[in-house]
Amino acid sequence: MSLPSSMKAVVIENGKAVIKSDVPLPHLPEGYLMVKSEAVGGNPTDWKHIAFKIAPEGSLEGCDVAGHVVAMGSAVDPSEFHIGDPVFGFVQGCSADTPDNGAFAEYVALDANLTFAAPKTIGFSGSAIIPAGPVSTWESAASIPLAWSTAATAVFHNLGMKFDWMPEKPQRDFPILIWGGSSIVGQAAIQFAKKYHGYSKIIAVASSKHESLLKSYGADDVFDYHDSDVIDQIKAKYPVIPHLLDLISTEQTFKQVYECAPETGDAVLINFFRGSIEYIPEGERKQNVKVLDNAVFLSLGHDLTIGGYHIKADLKQAATIHKFAREINPKLINGDFCAPEVKVYRGLEGTIQIMDDLEAGKASGNKLCAVMK
Repeated sequence: MSLPSSMKAVVIENGKAVIKSDVPLPHLPEGYLMVKSEAVGGNPTDWKHIAFKIAPEGSLEGCDVAGHVVAMGSAVDPSEFHIGDPVFGFVQGCSADTPDNGAFAEYVALDANLTFAAPKTIGFSGSAIIPAGPVSTWESAASIPLAWSTAATAVFHNLGMKFDWMPEKPQRDFPILIWGGSSIVGQAAIQFAKKYHGYSKIIAVASSKHESLLKSYGADDVFDYHDSDVIDQIKAKYPVIPHLLDLISTEQTFKQVYECAPETGDAVLINFFRGSIEYIPEGERKQNVKVLDNAVFLSLGHDLTIGGYHIKADLKQAATIHKFAREINPKLINGDFCAPEVKVYRGLEGTIQIMDDLEAGKASGNKLCAVMK
C-alpha cells in the first residue's frame, strides 16, 4: 500500500508538546516495521522528558503503540510478520538519536525484534474503562510494551532471573522488594517473579487499596507506603532482602528502599529514573549494596544519547528482551499474564491530557491510553 508523505504527531516545540499535521513519516530502518497507530499508551517518561528539559527540539513524543503493520524494512522475517498484522511495541520517544520516531503519531517505526503480535480478533473496547485481563483490545495492547519491557529488563537482565516457567522451587531462596508495586511496571514485575518463581517471597510496597490486586498477581506481602513506620515494618519481618526495585525513583523513595537493603551480604538495588547513590550521605553508604540504573531503551540495541549523556549499546540486554518478547507474547494473549486496567482517552489531543494527568499523579494502578479513531 502507498503511504502518505506526512502525518499528524505530537512534537516538541519550544520545550512543549504540540500537535502538528505536517510531520514527515519516520525513517524505516532495516529490521523495523512501519505501523499505523490504533492506540497509544502514556508513560511517566513522556512528561519527564519535557519537565526535565531533556526532550530535543523537534523530536516526537510517546513510547507505546498498537496498530497494523503497513510496511516492513529489509531483514524482517517474513514468516513472523506480514502486512496487515496487528502488533504492539515501544519506541524511544523524545529521542536525540531517532527524533523522527515517536508513538504519539499516526505512523510509528517499531523494532521487529521487540514487537509483540496481537490477536487477529483485536478491536476497540468502546469503553472508557477497561478492566484488567488478557490483551484482547487495542487499548490493552497499548498498555503493555514499555512498562513490561522495563520490568523485564530489571528482573531478567539486571537480576538474571531465568525464563523457567512455574518451577516447583524458587530460583532464589530469598525475597525481592518491589517498591511501587501498583505501578504498571510493578504489576508486571510481580507477575514475572510469581510465574517464573524467581523468589521465595515477593514483597510489594503500595497503597493498601491495591493490596488485593497485587496479592492476586503473586505478592506475598503488601506494605502501605503511607505508614510512617513502613521501613521498620519491612525490616522487622524481612531483615535480609538482597534484591530491591525502586520503581518510583524519587530521592525520597531511593533513600527508603536503600534503608531496606541488608547491612551484610551482596545486595542489588535497581533505580528507574535518575536516582543516585549521591542521595545517601557518604558515611551511611553500604559497601555491600550495588546500585544499578535501569535503561530499558538499551533494549533497542544501539547507543543512546539522553540528557547529554552517551550510553554505549548493550547487545546482551537487547538479546534478553528480544527473547522476553517472544516468551511472553502468547501468555499475554491467553491470560497467563494480566494487562492492567486502562483508562481511555481520545486522539492525539488525548495524549497531551494523558501527560498532564500523569504528571499530576492522577493514574493509580491503571494505564492511561488514547485511541486514534
